[in-house]
Amino acid sequence: MQSLVRVLIAAVLVTGAALPAAATAAPAATAAAAPAALAVPAASDPAFGPGVGPAAAPAWTPPLSTRGRYVVDARGERFRLRSGNWDGAQGSWNGSGDLAEPANHHSGQNANGIPLGLDRVPLPRLLADFRALGLNSVRLPFSNEMLRTTTPVPDAAVAANPELRGRTPLQVFDAVVAALTAEGFAVILNNHTVTTRWCCGLDGNERWNSGRTTARWADDWVFLARRYRDNPRVVGADLYNEVRRDVWDDPNWGLGDAHDWHAAAQEAADRILTEANPDLLIVVEGINWTGVPADGLAHGRPTLTPVRTLSHTLVVSNKLVYSAHFYGYTGPHHSGATGMGETHDLRYQDMTREQLDKTLYDQAFFVSAETGAHFTAPVWISEFGIGADERAPAPRTWFANLTDRLTASDADFAYWPLVGWSTTAQGAPGGDTWALLRYDAAGRRTGVLDPADWRTPAWTALGAAPSRTGPVPAVPTWYQLTTDHRDHNASLRVRAGGDWDNGARKAVCPDGALLVGLSHTGGRGLCAGADLRAASGAHTVVRDEAHVPPGGDWAGGYTKLQCPADAFLIGYSRRGERVSAALCAPARTTLPAAGGRTVRFDRSDNRPAGDVGADFAFGHHKGQCAPTEYAAGIAFTGRVGARPGPAALLCRPLPTS
Repeated sequence: MQSLVRVLIAAVLVTGAALPAAATAAPAATAAAAPAALAVPAASDPAFGPGVGPAAAPAWTPPLSTRGRYVVDARGERFRLRSGNWDGAQGSWNGSGDLAEPANHHSGQNANGIPLGLDRVPLPRLLADFRALGLNSVRLPFSNEMLRTTTPVPDAAVAANPELRGRTPLQVFDAVVAALTAEGFAVILNNHTVTTRWCCGLDGNERWNSGRTTARWADDWVFLARRYRDNPRVVGADLYNEVRRDVWDDPNWGLGDAHDWHAAAQEAADRILTEANPDLLIVVEGINWTGVPADGLAHGRPTLTPVRTLSHTLVVSNKLVYSAHFYGYTGPHHSGATGMGETHDLRYQDMTREQLDKTLYDQAFFVSAETGAHFTAPVWISEFGIGADERAPAPRTWFANLTDRLTASDADFAYWPLVGWSTTAQGAPGGDTWALLRYDAAGRRTGVLDPADWRTPAWTALGAAPSRTGPVPAVPTWYQLTTDHRDHNASLRVRAGGDWDNGARKAVCPDGALLVGLSHTGGRGLCAGADLRAASGAHTVVRDEAHVPPGGDWAGGYTKLQCPADAFLIGYSRRGERVSAALCAPARTTLPAAGGRTVRFDRSDNRPAGDVGADFAFGHHKGQCAPTEYAAGIAFTGRVGARPGPAALLCRPLPTS
């Protein structure tokens, strides 16, 4: 997102200047205390007006899922996210001055806590303009404060849509969601801010749990996902926007503390999928900023780089999308500040085309480009943009280069912002020049649908370029397990059975997958997708050598936890670094009764050629069965002086049917 406060971040952190007062936090509440769920408006709601009709929308069938690097619909057809960000419901106030004064809002636009433009343009016409842009989906930001605001929006805020008068911001949001989905658009909900204050700086919205707990944040997500679960074209939950440093501390990816974004996203995602709606895509954005932006001090924009060594495995498979934001005035180590607080790091717009391509790959695009890895997923560039009034050659060249890269990578994308003003309420020039569609006080439109906008050629080329369409075949899938700081049970079936090794730290593969790799230290595991489990039958917890047959010692001198005949490994547990138990599931077909091979990895890596699944335990020795094998047992030792973690796997051939 454009930031009016990047300079403030740098200046405050470098000079130690007094901080502005943070916006008032949203009132404390649990999910139960959130507003009672309202019936989501149906297509007959007067807010729709005559509409342009669902027939105008390209055909697609919800829900959406993922296959490798692609988003697909329920038929398995590619659904490239061609999106715009319709902002406003996340808040527009800059953080100081009278809320009622437009000058105190971003670009002079007081959104009144609802999507912009409803004061100037009827909903049906707005949606027709969205369709003319070539969009098939909308990222719809909201704030947690909006969920709890009970005061109706001013009549002037919905002047062009009088049917919405008297509604609260959440009720207006309902009407917008219903209108979009009735016209065939896919809607991705985006938790953009905690308060209705413009993002993104030192604004009290730096993290998902700014001013509240992670549990309360997840409660809000469950509340909203339940609210729209009967609307199948609400397809995604974009968990939080631009996670970044606050005054005192950085977010992190995997440290296990209250600022661990990887863990928080996992927690919220699993709660959404199990308590609210298992059909939603889960969008996880990388970390937007860490460190103090000053020359000589560590600082930067990690984006998705940590995903290479620590990815997410959700309790419902094929629902994970990663996302990243790119703006020309920022950079991998540049906060976007100008003047005081500006560092000498490159901005994206200062890079050559080759430098930009490499940087984008390293920060984000590798996630979708490197297939067959535990981190492989669609990458949605869910924010990028530039002003219609931009005259400098470097930013213009950056925009052309970025849109070319989106085309060449066949990437999913969402422009920021979709809607803005071109005049004030009094008719004077004003508003957000970055918007694709700008409307004056009388509702007259300008923007990229008009040839005079310099951005039109690049936007048109992006929309018109060939991309993959049609059926996407199923691909091999790989999942990383981690017991670094907590249990990681990705199986709904195992969860239903309760705690299978009380007091131990446990990890279990998703349903439809089997365990194929373990690390000697660090508690990491690797799962592979496989349709091997029987439709019925309980799992077995193995704590000793009871299932090792006579003469079947496959790891002499080691303790062997071997699955029963016709069962395979799906999970493991540990107490400290010591192996505690193995978890086995019944197979749907006969498995080899003997034989196989021992894969030892206590002194070095022992993995198949080709790096299948990718490095799932960076910095640790690890072992892995071949793609044509399953794991039937874990071996370890309790010898004095030896590490008691997994040391070997028993790998056997997968059945051919």
